[in-house]
Amino acid sequence: MSGQNFTNIEQMYPSKGRVIIHLDMNAFYCSVHAAEQPELYEGKPTAVSGSAEQRKGIIVTCSYEARALGIKTGMNVRQALRICPELILIKPDFTLYKKYSQGFMAIARQYTPQIERVSIDECYMDITGSKLFGSPIDIAAALQQRIQSEWSLPCSIGLAPNKLLAKMASDMKKPNGITILRLRDVSQLLWDRPCRVLFGIGSKTAQKLEKLNIWTIGQLAAADETMLTKQFGVAGAWMKSAAHGIDHSPVHAAAEPNKSIGHTTTLPKDVTERAEVCRIFLNLSDQTGRRLRRQQLIASTIQITIRRPDMTTITRSYTLPVPTQEADIIYKEACALFDKHWKLGDPIRLLGVTLQNLSKAGETAVQLDLFNYEEQPRKQALTKAMDKLRDKFGEDAVLTAGMLSNDPSALIRNKRIRGTSLQKDDDLLYIDE
Repeated sequence: MSGQNFTNIEQMYPSKGRVIIHLDMNAFYCSVHAAEQPELYEGKPTAVSGSAEQRKGIIVTCSYEARALGIKTGMNVRQALRICPELILIKPDFTLYKKYSQGFMAIARQYTPQIERVSIDECYMDITGSKLFGSPIDIAAALQQRIQSEWSLPCSIGLAPNKLLAKMASDMKKPNGITILRLRDVSQLLWDRPCRVLFGIGSKTAQKLEKLNIWTIGQLAAADETMLTKQFGVAGAWMKSAAHGIDHSPVHAAAEPNKSIGHTTTLPKDVTERAEVCRIFLNLSDQTGRRLRRQQLIASTIQITIRRPDMTTITRSYTLPVPTQEADIIYKEACALFDKHWKLGDPIRLLGVTLQNLSKAGETAVQLDLFNYEEQPRKQALTKAMDKLRDKFGEDAVLTAGMLSNDPSALIRNKRIRGTSLQKDDDLLYIDE
């Protein structure tokens, strides 16, 4: 590269501030299957569903060809098939998704070490120091071209001075878009849009803003900060700054410790019986406990997630008097939370168990129970032995009778086909496409 060319490229980077890319794969799960078996899936309406064989459950994600016909993520499979009888249902394969995720991430790392992985299909890249590879738009174009040619995956890229605007930009052109969003463009491109499209504002917050007669991002930008803080606390000040396109959060290149560990499972049919709910909680508690022990962590809070068929969701939690990593305690408290907070007989489509307030097991003082302190070491030794057997011979090597079932909660022990939403330690995170 000549000195003149390098000077020109330097001028394309800010003298102060950062250049951030948000790299987002398009319809990732379906795109992976199309890349792996193009003769079966490329250019066709496809959908990944946890219960593809039974033609039940919900659509986890779908291809753009399916979306053009009216298929949506979260839609019931039967409804989707009525809309599009030729829809091809595919069983999830998380081992395959992980392979492709590692593939596009390896390409991204060739342009900068400053990468923050958000989920299995997206990441932030700080390319402020990547002038050697060309201008920011050169890098974005090269990323998109290489990921397509080397992995046959489409992606959208947002270029901006911060993570918030980079995320907003990558959502503007899908699939296969590259969008630049500068601070000076915010008023023109974002202020006429509804508040709910501002990254970080959920539907409930948007509804509360509407009750305050704040409908657009521009109105949010002009709102009184004192009033917003009174209504939303510290989030109010953040929302006003975000509406102006301001975000100071850095790209965290180092993986942060898990703040929580959990599993959710979507059920192929509505569940109403307590015995079935508790059996599902048993499988979920078993796997969350396994992952907790594998990471040598201990949990103080247990949370359950329950979702109705209409997609409304509740979460309820309980903080233990003594931290734990034992599946039987997790299971017991999950069932107790269910009994306390759910009306028996109401239909359930999804269940989850999440462990929170985590700390290192070796650094946490655990008070021994006066009445079973002699039993605890034996119990821990038994758990350790069972973990070793399962590490060596597979998750199904040692099971209790209550874990044997055909529903998806039993499938979370199978890394290839499990459709879990909150799995972090194995680099398989929930995606919202």
